[in-house]
Amino acid sequence: MAHKTGPDPRPKAGFLLGLKPLPSLAQRGEPTLEGGEPVVIRGGLRRGAGQAPEHLFDVPPARDWRLPDRAVEKGVVLGVQAANRLVQDRELALPGHVLDNSAVSASRPPSMDSLLARPEAAEPLGLYGREAVKEELRAAIAGGATEAAELFTAARESLSRRFAPTLVRAVNATGVLLHTNLGRAPLSEGAREAVTRIAAGYSTLEYEPGEGRRGRRQDHVRRAARELFGAEDAIAVNNNASAVFLALSAIARGRAVVVSRGELVAIGGSFKIPEILEASGASLAEVGTTNRTTAADYRRALSPAVAAILTVHPSNYEIRGYAASAEPAEIASLAREAGVPWIHDQGTGAVVSLDEFGVPGEPTVADCVAAGADLVTFSGDKLFSGPQAGFAVGRASLVTRLAEHPVARVVRPDKLTLAALGATLAAWKTGRWREFPVYRSAAAPLELLEQRGERISRALREIPGAGISIELIASQALFGGGTSPEKKFPSRALAVSREGSSADELARRLRAGAPPVVGRVEGGKVLLDLRSILPEEDVVVERALKEAGGSAGA
Repeated sequence: MAHKTGPDPRPKAGFLLGLKPLPSLAQRGEPTLEGGEPVVIRGGLRRGAGQAPEHLFDVPPARDWRLPDRAVEKGVVLGVQAANRLVQDRELALPGHVLDNSAVSASRPPSMDSLLARPEAAEPLGLYGREAVKEELRAAIAGGATEAAELFTAARESLSRRFAPTLVRAVNATGVLLHTNLGRAPLSEGAREAVTRIAAGYSTLEYEPGEGRRGRRQDHVRRAARELFGAEDAIAVNNNASAVFLALSAIARGRAVVVSRGELVAIGGSFKIPEILEASGASLAEVGTTNRTTAADYRRALSPAVAAILTVHPSNYEIRGYAASAEPAEIASLAREAGVPWIHDQGTGAVVSLDEFGVPGEPTVADCVAAGADLVTFSGDKLFSGPQAGFAVGRASLVTRLAEHPVARVVRPDKLTLAALGATLAAWKTGRWREFPVYRSAAAPLELLEQRGERISRALREIPGAGISIELIASQALFGGGTSPEKKFPSRALAVSREGSSADELARRLRAGAPPVVGRVEGGKVLLDLRSILPEEDVVVERALKEAGGSAGA
């Protein structure tokens, strides 16, 4: 093909883009192009053998002088181009391309494209996606790594930490069966199956298939809750604090609520009765004293400005000594006389007496309803042994007011919570509550706990140089989680120590495992209480102790 005459627009030899002129190969005493074997470079470029630092191509006039777009980048020197192929100076690097016949310079990492094209990139790309892998590779390069193997090792470790779930299964070895920080009650098998079934697809959350119309989500638990607790009606929300807040918002907004000074409690990190009252729009009318509040104290506080009486079950504290409180029957009578509802925050969700577990005097929800409380609120994940949820049960007219209040939508439970609640209610109604993990643990005989403890101890003693000292001792467990304060019952625990380590350090090593084993430190040892450890977790505890005993004294 003939070329047009006129000024030649092509770059002159040694023309540098963004840098400075580079002497031609001949001027530098380099071998001629004909003397070297071209090697194919990815992207259709070719080069000879040798190392390559910073520059690219010095292109004198030639018939095929065009370069691929990717070859021209900031700080790139154009190299030598032969008639039918492009040849890179052997001292020049080619950003963005992998050379088939040489390793990357130890002082210069491979390009990102070349890294992502390597076989070892396939797994992290599939697990974490292209952008995340690129971010971690760049971080590894910034940290000084240059070799591909080193880069991928660093990136994989960082990606694994970055995307590891933080909500994981844990072993509760504290002896507190309803440990709030560890998720309170484990779900029953039936509840777990119900959640899995509903989570797998669509559901009739708010749909009535028989009539082909919109349904109400509360209907999935409403009837069963009414029957179980002996109440006229019931509504489920997402926790007990929500139930209290909803009740106060719907019943007492803009008016006063009478509360004993001995029941202005704080539960957990931020649940404080005075603050909940304030947030609901109600005002607080305090009566009595911290240790004594009588029926007469309530009567003196009642006035047309009062919208309700609120009592709070002392679920996480006790007042002993010179103390007194009004009887439930007295409060119910006062509320009826004044024409205001009595709202009782029962809290624990107890369905049956705990006397057989060595915890006497815990009132049930049904007891509170029968005693005359107009509305009773409680948690779903404590002694009720279901998912995190809250209930308000009692007079139908009051429950209707709660259901129709705008806050009810804000605090409504989702389909998975309702699925678990429905299964838990059914288990209570059919007498299968003893199969719940919490009650199975509470009822375990001491002899069985001792057998489990001896089995774990024996397995550790049979390992030479395990570095772990273990002893089976008497212990005390409790329900906890804001229920039955200070009411403990007998248990057995493994008292563990490690040569060369403090009890705190050993506890930290156990918590660092997968899954974490969470015990308590007493008397310079780590105590692993067998009553709160599920039987199927014994093998996990044994493995954790073996791992924690490794490298004793290190």
